[in-house]
Amino acid sequence: MTMVAVGIVGIAAVLLAVSLKSVNGEYGTYLALAASCFIALYGTSRLKSVMDALRQLQEWIQVNPVYLKTLIKMTGMTYIAEFSAGICRDAGYGAIGSQIEIFGKLSILAVSTPILLALMETLQRFLI
Repeated sequence: MTMVAVGIVGIAAVLLAVSLKSVNGEYGTYLALAASCFIALYGTSRLKSVMDALRQLQEWIQVNPVYLKTLIKMTGMTYIAEFSAGICRDAGYGAIGSQIEIFGKLSILAVSTPILLALMETLQRFLI
């Protein structure tokens, strides 16, 4: 499925959800949730090619695997936080969505701190 097909699925789900909201509001939310899950699951199927490219990059430049694993974790956390927050906002719970985004940012900061410290140690070695 291409980006065009995913876009069509998304637009069709939104149009159907809007028409269902006039009949029964929660059905539109359920449909939007189902479409979002479908698109998200399809998006995760694209991760195999990204992982292969990162492994090849790791072989070329001899990067510590911990750094790439952390980068992948951060990307996943961002994706999950944005997805969850968007669903909450669509359901009318914007405050919960904002809290999910804040928690996601703090989690990314916590995961990335060891890399930042390693970078600072490296810079300190070059400066001394």
